[in-house]
Amino acid sequence: MTEPEAPGDVPGVIALPPLIYAVAIVAAFALQLWVPLVPPVQTPMRWVAGVVVVAAISVSVAGRGAFERAGTNVNPMQPAKKLVASGIYRFTRNPMYVGMAIACTALAFATRNGWLLIALVPVQALMHWGVILREERYLARKFGSEYAEYRRSVRRYL
Repeated sequence: MTEPEAPGDVPGVIALPPLIYAVAIVAAFALQLWVPLVPPVQTPMRWVAGVVVVAAISVSVAGRGAFERAGTNVNPMQPAKKLVASGIYRFTRNPMYVGMAIACTALAFATRNGWLLIALVPVQALMHWGVILREERYLARKFGSEYAEYRRSVRRYL
């Protein structure tokens, strides 16, 4: 039997990150149908962007897998059980978010959707202030000096 979590033992993020990106993607593709905004991306670069989408998703999946192997919650609206600092987390503190951001950017180029590039500006601001900084404050409270040392040794993004 597991212990009940302490009240308030959550980061307090404003929304699930995949949902934030999904809303941006859907809105951008809807706008693209209504008022096309087509950046001049040549076909070879579109193929490269497609490969980058797959690679970026792999980064996100690796981050999720590290959480699952460690036995901690992937959902940022649930309490963290452990601080994960191994695997891909040795290179970035936010591989799932970095992967989603790069995948969306590359998707915009692969599909020549200028609206998605525009949408990513507020999405990244929302992710930074509404998700990542809130998670960092939470992890600092929950894991103290262990998290402080991790922050000193690993970059937030890239």
